Amino acid sequence: MDARLQQYEDKMKKAYSFLEADYASIRAGRANPHVLDKLRVNYYGTPTPIQQVGNVTVPEARIIQIAPWEKSLIKEIEKAIMTSDIGINPSNDGSVIRLVFPELTEERRKDLVKDVKKKAEEGKVAVRNIRRDGNDFLKKLGKTEISEDEIKQMEEQLQKLTDKFVKDIDALMEEKSKEIMTV
Repeated sequence: MDARLQQYEDKMKKAYSFLEADYASIRAGRANPHVLDKLRVNYYGTPTPIQQVGNVTVPEARIIQIAPWEKSLIKEIEKAIMTSDIGINPSNDGSVIRLVFPELTEERRKDLVKDVKKKAEEGKVAVRNIRRDGNDFLKKLGKTEISEDEIKQMEEQLQKLTDKFVKDIDALMEEKSKEIMTV
């Protein structure tokens, strides 16, 4: 691959990684500690990830348990969870917080799959926009530095890269959709 196209490959990788992280936060009926990744707790005036203020474990398939290192944080963690879009009410016994994930209904699963497909489409659009930026860059180069043949070659490389990432995004979408629909 031409070194001048490397930046576009890196951007496509970032778009793919972003989608992967986004999918990790979608709950599929099983307890997944990644649903807490975006949550922040007020820890001495600083918004801090829950994973940095306590021990997050999955003792059973549909339960996440959070054991804060300081008991005073229980209320803060509960508040962060209740104001988030996770949709689960935490319960605590004074020392640990438990999140019990209910079984997803068929309708909810279908909604989640629609959401997964929408996010995949957004990821593909991002990859195609990166390709467009790359092609614009090549057109500018063609006016000054390189021959038309080299431009054609580099455009083909960029297209192959785009096709690869679109295919990877489709595979990721299928995998997540299957995970969600599996009861």
